[in-house]
Amino acid sequence: MKLRNIAIIAHVDHGKTTLIDGMLKQTKLFRENQQEMSQTTILDSNDLEREKGITILAKNTAVFYKDYKINIIDTPGHADFAGEVERVINMADGALLIVDSAEGPLPQTRFVLQQALKQKLKIIVLINKIDRKDSEPQRILKETEELFLQLAADDDQLDFPVLYGSGIRGAVWTSLPEVF
Repeated sequence: MKLRNIAIIAHVDHGKTTLIDGMLKQTKLFRENQQEMSQTTILDSNDLEREKGITILAKNTAVFYKDYKINIIDTPGHADFAGEVERVINMADGALLIVDSAEGPLPQTRFVLQQALKQKLKIIVLINKIDRKDSEPQRILKETEELFLQLAADDDQLDFPVLYGSGIRGAVWTSLPEVF
């Protein structure tokens, strides 16, 4: 079995934990009658995390896909926990950068992307929350591309796949859906 470590990185509240919840539920990690199937923020088990609604400590879980065991590492999105993000990025093979489709890249987005590019991780960009009323995914993609242009050390880092998603719906697309 092949192994991959994927860091989920983003600014706080851009949907990392919600997306991971959807992945865990869809991969049938839990039985339909298990408590986790009806709960949100499955990985945020720390009392303070649940109270504040943010990830403080990096968490990992795994899903299986074909011949791969994919370790998914949910990183903190708040700048106060940057050291935890750096530690995780050092262990990762690649990263999923999640950007909110209305808010776009914010300061922590810049920080986590800069760390991932410094480690030469392969990046997949996910424009999330495309079902928001104020969503502007084309504008946000342009802003994200501009951020890559500012931070990339070489041209290879400018070639990244883009996905569009709704973490709350547990859905991701390879191209922007026309209607919500």
